Amino acid sequence: MTNKFKSLCLLLILHVLAPAYAQDNAPEVTTAQGKLIGEYSSRNNRVSVYKGIPFAAPPVGQARWTAPQAAPGWTGERLATDFGPDCMQQPYPEGSFFYRPARVSSEDCLYLNVWTAADENANKPVMVWFHGGALTRGSGAIETYDGSELALKDVVLVTVNYRLGVFGYFAHPELIAESEHFSAGNYGILDQIQSLRWVQENIRAFGGDPANVTIFGESAGAWSVHFLTASPLANGLFHKAIAQSGARMDTRVALDQQTSAGASASSSGARLAELMGAADLPAMRAVPAKELLDAAAEHSFRSDGIVDGWVLPEQPYVQFSGGRQNSVPILVGFNAEEGTTLGAGSSLPGTPEAYEQQVNAIYGDLAEMVLEVYPSSDIRKSSLDSFRDSVFGWHMVTWANLTRHVQQPAYLYFFTHRPPGPMAQELGAYHASEIAYAFNTVHTLSNQPTAIDYRLGDVMSDYWVNFAHHGVPSAPGQPEWKPYSNAERNYLLFGAQISAEQNLLPDNWALFDRVMDRRR
Repeated sequence: MTNKFKSLCLLLILHVLAPAYAQDNAPEVTTAQGKLIGEYSSRNNRVSVYKGIPFAAPPVGQARWTAPQAAPGWTGERLATDFGPDCMQQPYPEGSFFYRPARVSSEDCLYLNVWTAADENANKPVMVWFHGGALTRGSGAIETYDGSELALKDVVLVTVNYRLGVFGYFAHPELIAESEHFSAGNYGILDQIQSLRWVQENIRAFGGDPANVTIFGESAGAWSVHFLTASPLANGLFHKAIAQSGARMDTRVALDQQTSAGASASSSGARLAELMGAADLPAMRAVPAKELLDAAAEHSFRSDGIVDGWVLPEQPYVQFSGGRQNSVPILVGFNAEEGTTLGAGSSLPGTPEAYEQQVNAIYGDLAEMVLEVYPSSDIRKSSLDSFRDSVFGWHMVTWANLTRHVQQPAYLYFFTHRPPGPMAQELGAYHASEIAYAFNTVHTLSNQPTAIDYRLGDVMSDYWVNFAHHGVPSAPGQPEWKPYSNAERNYLLFGAQISAEQNLLPDNWALFDRVMDRRR
């Protein structure tokens, strides 16, 4: 036998044995469901990653538009090295700022992912992330949400998929009739609640403490955090909440009655079924998933966060004003230029006169106040700022303010740092730009990060992690972040430098208090 032949045989043997060797040396945990085989993070081999863990049974067939049921267990070992499918969605169009290559999507999508550097008995705080995407897109598998860096800061990190769009927020009279709670339409929220139940039952195996769970999310993920803080069904399943650029303090659609937000959710669902030619609920459940997704888009079906009397018992603003939300500390905030990537800077009025006419048409007798705060002397800035404050800022500040009714601290931030890139000046601190800093994953930014970016990511993630640990956001050697209150309107400014400030944009909130009160 020649040396060359011996070497070839050895290589073949190693190739055959490599998967078994890798699995033998892979991290593993035994949960209440069964044994999982994970992998080590490519970022740091101190971190174990478990992907694609089912937290609920597949919501398919007759289970479409039903509350999620616990996922069954398994015998033997389950390989947890690949993310599960995304929930059904249409990807952002090419050319969109938020476009990314599509992943496989499916109705069978209720999976979560865990990053941990802890052993089974470590009892570390748990952070559960709900992704954004307008409740119509997104996934827990996005690279920016890699939990390796947070896990190295002594938390167990979980990312979650939940039903989206027509699959997650569809109501119909027959769904109400078949529900023991006479409810329908909040299936995406119920998925999130089921994921938190899974955490309570299983997270100890990953070194997490089920008695110290922080939920957090951005944009629609922050809406989700807001809904979970409102839902009595989530009471006790989490202990702190972080919401980045998103809350729903405006009037929401109701299940079976018209509101200022529009027609009832059940009538909108019935109308979609009629347009699709579906005679009844069984016919709607029989529609192939892709066909249903496309039909919902064609007919502009849109629903989320339905006030149904069960999952969401009343309008959130009324509920939070009365102190009937879940009593937890919160950390909330928003970005300086939220609208630059959301279309708010396009199709601007061409002249100051046209801008003033537009403001008068929208705000009526409050237009004079609006023009004082958002003057026609700088149309682009005023348009972007008014969009930011009406869609994001007012909601976050109001949530911080109303948390006093449950005697819990609220921490407010304002993110002004401009990520690197040739359009940094134009885009500014755009919508979702803070996520990479909160996760300390600035290496995923589309342009080469600077030393300032890496430093800000390290510090900002410290504040987030220490809030999860102790309920007080802090970072070594950094400014003290004091709670927000009516008496002391404290906030933390995240820019190239971090500073403790007070009284963020008071005239803006006074104006939108009046605007929102009138809309209600």
